[in-house]
Amino acid sequence: LWEWLVMPQGLKNAPATFNRCVTHLLRSVRDFAPSYFDDVFIHSRAVNGKSDVEMHTEHLRKLLELMRKHKLYANLKKCIFGATKIPVLGCLV
Repeated sequence: LWEWLVMPQGLKNAPATFNRCVTHLLRSVRDFAPSYFDDVFIHSRAVNGKSDVEMHTEHLRKLLELMRKHKLYANLKKCIFGATKIPVLGCLV
């Protein structure tokens, strides 16, 4: 039995298939972690007596546990943690 360990880039539907897979797997956290193709943005604010940093840490933990469960991996060189502004499509948000 042959199994791809990564999405082969030669297939013309590979980006759409990967995007659909990520969107489907991360649907339970989309309130605070929307995805755009292969990027996931976690945004948090203070709620229920917890600071914004505590909420962000909780959201980050939930997302990383979900990614681990589904064997998705983050490239740490491309990760930005705890930032107030991030570059998105060439703009700071």
